[in-house]
Amino acid sequence: MTSDDLAVGLVACGLNPAERAAKRALFDLVLEALGNRTGRRQPGECVSWVPGRLEVFGKHTDYAGGRSLVCAVPRGMAFAVRPRAGAVHVVDARRQQSVTLEHWDPGGELPMYQHTGWRHYVEVVVRRLARNFPDAPLSADVAFASDLPRAAGMSSSSALVVGLAAALVRVARIDRRPEWQANIGNRLDAAGYYACLENGMSFGTLDGDAGVGTHGGSEDHAAIVAGQAEHLRAFAFVPMRPLGTVRVPGEWRFVLAPSGVPSEKTGAAQDLYNRLAHGVERIVELWNRAESPSASLGAVLESSGSASRLRDLVRRSAIPGWPPEALEKRLDHFIREDSRVVEAIEAFRVPDAVRLSSLAEQSQADAETLLGNQVPATMALARAARGHGALAASSFGAGFGGSVWALVERDAAEDFAARWHPGAFVADPGPPLVEL
Repeated sequence: MTSDDLAVGLVACGLNPAERAAKRALFDLVLEALGNRTGRRQPGECVSWVPGRLEVFGKHTDYAGGRSLVCAVPRGMAFAVRPRAGAVHVVDARRQQSVTLEHWDPGGELPMYQHTGWRHYVEVVVRRLARNFPDAPLSADVAFASDLPRAAGMSSSSALVVGLAAALVRVARIDRRPEWQANIGNRLDAAGYYACLENGMSFGTLDGDAGVGTHGGSEDHAAIVAGQAEHLRAFAFVPMRPLGTVRVPGEWRFVLAPSGVPSEKTGAAQDLYNRLAHGVERIVELWNRAESPSASLGAVLESSGSASRLRDLVRRSAIPGWPPEALEKRLDHFIREDSRVVEAIEAFRVPDAVRLSSLAEQSQADAETLLGNQVPATMALARAARGHGALAASSFGAGFGGSVWALVERDAAEDFAARWHPGAFVADPGPPLVEL
């Protein structure tokens, strides 16, 4: 298949046809990087599309057992993979960077991680697959190319993890192995496993490791693997399960704008991100010591009357480094943001722009005052979107930088994007991970 055939196939899966030329360019890059200039599929070669994601509601709720409303976006990564001998060789075809990982004995003492940046994610994925599926023939040439804004809160790192893992699973036929089939039976299971590659947690009988160092959840992976073109999907987590699907009304479109402040998950930014997760862990520990054990904050709050009891425990807590008022803010944010997901589904279904506007303003305000993960650039972008006439607008993703979404009238979307921010683009929900 030529790069144009691949782009046409992606449009047939639900991608906005206006994206066809951009995706053809990505497929050109990855096929060229594999030395495939003819367009004819080489033995064992496969090509796939891996989108980024938009989180509409559900800021920092997934890893706490809460709910999120998400979709795949029309920008992402093209991957091409084929078997080779002796190593995993991965090329970023757009930036002309590469990394080669030789085999090691997953049963022995593993060496320290050797790489940083995007190469570190590659190393984490390959090492975890080698650990969980001993003797799998992981050797492969992999090329990827992205048109997703990097570190903009649209899950470029998770798209890399999912795309590389799915490519290696395909080329090494890991999905035919009994260890895979005993733990992974559908797309949501696969999404959950790919999330565990990133956060380092075990998945069923598949042992975990250090991951990439970020204590994140799995909403990104749910949207990337199990999203639906033209729709938003709601999921609950710990464990991951679908809650509902709603079509984006035909008269509305999303516009996304990167703030220009990277939403990193490394270094000091990783510490800030992880502290939000640690706050949830401290709250659950308070509950588990005083009441019956629970796996997540979401599970605790499902019990009738537990919110008031939990709030009392938080107010009387004495945890070094965690003042009670800080934990109460974290609790309040989770309760409020988690509840918005169900309300938003109905507002999109009706549709009710006034209700969505209110929910988005509340979500943005709570992120600023309770979660504390906003920066001046994201706050200003959200205000500017409303000033330019957006029906609703809010930041999304990990925070401490990143992007803002705006919901606008369909006929005004392109003009709104041009007026709002130089990097803004229209983002109709697109197809999830797909092999072409």
